[in-house]
Amino acid sequence: MKNLTKSIAVLNAGSTSLKYKVFSLDLKILASGEFANLNPKNIISHKKAFRKIIKKINKFDIVAIGHRVVHGGDEFKKPALLNNSIIEKISKYNKLAPLHNPFNLAVIKEAKKFFSAIPQIAVFDTSFFADIPLEAKIYGLPPDYFKKMKIQRFGFHGISHQYVTDKAAEKLNKRLTKTNLITCHLGGGTSICAIKKGKPIEISMGFTPLEGPLMMRRSGNLDPGIILYLLENGYSSKYLFNLLNFESGFYGFLKTDNFLKILDKVKKGDKKANLVFNVYVNQIRKYIGAYFGLLGFLDAIVFTGAIGAGKPYTRKKICQDLNFLEDVPILAIPSDEEFLIAKEARKYLVNT
Repeated sequence: MKNLTKSIAVLNAGSTSLKYKVFSLDLKILASGEFANLNPKNIISHKKAFRKIIKKINKFDIVAIGHRVVHGGDEFKKPALLNNSIIEKISKYNKLAPLHNPFNLAVIKEAKKFFSAIPQIAVFDTSFFADIPLEAKIYGLPPDYFKKMKIQRFGFHGISHQYVTDKAAEKLNKRLTKTNLITCHLGGGTSICAIKKGKPIEISMGFTPLEGPLMMRRSGNLDPGIILYLLENGYSSKYLFNLLNFESGFYGFLKTDNFLKILDKVKKGDKKANLVFNVYVNQIRKYIGAYFGLLGFLDAIVFTGAIGAGKPYTRKKICQDLNFLEDVPILAIPSDEEFLIAKEARKYLVNT
């Protein structure tokens, strides 16, 4: 039986998962679910998952659909109403977010087929960082590469960082514009963000989601000379793409990206697991220290993501002996990207 409550559906496609939530117009959750362990090398698995979701969300009177899109470059500074032209523009960034954008677009195209009369809104992970200071955006390349090729820091996990920033200010009972934070999104990807007076001023992820601390399967930061060295020694760009995105990080050391198994090995004293875990912790601590230096004052440090919000052992290891955090609240706030996407979709409905 159809629920006649006017509703907003949100679709959040990752490389191995597809989440959905249905919200009432006052942003109460009416339904939710996730299809996990999808094949990251075959978009068909996402299309099949979406067709199963259709049956679940068709029970509601859907009046708008919100989509997470990871990379919007510098041309999408705010959410966009999806049409063929916008979809074409988003597709230009597929190579810069190969584990995300192609899957985002695959689900968008399917949703446009099945719900062609319903407005659909893209909300971008990069938008939150659109106005970070120029000195944070620029790499040490000649300016032409920035001006002509748009090689700059874009930043990612923006929807998550924005959500936990808002929630942290609420928890601290502070006005957002007077709140300084370091937010740490620790999950399959890893990103650290400096928030000054409620706005981001630095983010560890850069031109692509590869930059920053070591991640589940991504390498994180490397000396660029390593890539040149590997190319000179016969490794192809295709091989390196696969190495850096799929075969590195925790997986490269331990042949698993299941963090529960990794943490179990760490606690049991496995040497290899402890080595890579300590590399991970050390790199995150370096970002926290650097960002504290930029901010000068900190209201709280916020952890989110499946590892950040869900694993107190990791938070403890990251924060221990950081003396500048002695009197700083340490908050664990689960992110709700879908809520923020629904909120943006609702704005479109209000303004039309």
